[in-house]
Amino acid sequence: MGQPRETVRVGRMGRRRIVIAAAVAAMSVSAGCGIIGGGSPTDNALDELSVSSPRFRDQAPLPAEFTCTGQSGNPPLRWSGVPPKQTKSIALVVDANNAQGAAAVHWVLFNIDPHTTELGQDSVPKGASQAQTSTGKPGYAPPCAQDAVYRFSVYALNAELSLKNDADLRATLDQIAQHTVARGRLSAAHIE
Repeated sequence: MGQPRETVRVGRMGRRRIVIAAAVAAMSVSAGCGIIGGGSPTDNALDELSVSSPRFRDQAPLPAEFTCTGQSGNPPLRWSGVPPKQTKSIALVVDANNAQGAAAVHWVLFNIDPHTTELGQDSVPKGASQAQTSTGKPGYAPPCAQDAVYRFSVYALNAELSLKNDADLRATLDQIAQHTVARGRLSAAHIE
């Protein structure tokens, strides 16, 4: 039997630095992905959001119509469990890792109205902004890698981000990491 694990409590600033460091470190992997890790701007654990889609289940394949071979743009998404008192905006990050360890960010939406609970197929909510993706361009970059795991992550933020449309990917992911109070994820195991 092994030694008992020791629990380490990380304070507010330490946790924020860890989240930012994890996001920046992940961004330097291969295609420049900015996968946002755990963390919160408070000492409390993050609340969990429930994320779903009427078009695919968690860990099921992503329908081909939402990929580079399809014509449908982004899939529709729904979320619930947003903490109403803390949440000032919502952000969405679509990223992927494939079997070879290459990573990519396919979409970043931010400053979504905090009362929004769903995203329509091939749409951007009124008033929301889009950051650059790993391609250097804003907007939904349909995935192509058959063997990748695609993650549709929704973040409840305690602020609106002070960034404009077409914002730098790294700066956007850093701000999302700093302001996250709750998060949830829907994953697609590969492309259909």
